Amino acid sequence: MNTRIKKINRIKETIDVNKLYSFTEAIELIKSTAIAKFNESIDVSIHLGIDPKKTEQNVKGTVILPHGIGRNIVVAVFAKDAVHVQQAQDAGAEFIGMEDLVQKIKKDNLTIDIVIATPDTMKLVSTIGSFLGPRGLMPNPKLGTITSNVFQSVKNAKSGQIQYKNNKNGIINTIIGKTNFHKNQLKDNLISFLTSLKKNKPTNSKGNFLKKIILSSTMGISLPLDQSYLL
Repeated sequence: MNTRIKKINRIKETIDVNKLYSFTEAIELIKSTAIAKFNESIDVSIHLGIDPKKTEQNVKGTVILPHGIGRNIVVAVFAKDAVHVQQAQDAGAEFIGMEDLVQKIKKDNLTIDIVIATPDTMKLVSTIGSFLGPRGLMPNPKLGTITSNVFQSVKNAKSGQIQYKNNKNGIINTIIGKTNFHKNQLKDNLISFLTSLKKNKPTNSKGNFLKKIILSSTMGISLPLDQSYLL
């Protein structure tokens, strides 16, 4: 066992699973134990004080992280109007089309992060809903991905906008950056995300909305955060 792995194992042994860590403590520990050969993501898991079985309490939204997420966002756009096609091209979308794009998505197993569609293309897009839905790619007006303002939507996606929604257990998981980000950049991104999340709190959700915040790296440790150090 090499010296670095021994050091990491010693650090893991000192972790108190019952302790709430300040952001600085958590990020320093997470960075020091991220030993993958690739630049790991820094992820956050939020346990919400909602009843996910009640549709009106489910939470979804978008937010532009000030420092992005550390990688290129691949965007596909369904557009048939020449103006919208040009807007998608000008904004830097990787894939643009109609029936041809449907076939690419179905056959080529494309790596896509966000699908944007103009309202007049949704009849076509709905034909591959069973493919897009489970992957979290189905366009949605509440997320700004069904829109006539194609240029701005693609630009937002490219500049670090993330989409979020809770799962069936009332938990939201998302990325806030990479292990090579400065801790202040990661904190800025996290606070921007939490601020957006609180703005989208359901009106009928009672009690503590942000029940637990857990920070982790892709292949590393997970640490619960002390919220008093954040907001």
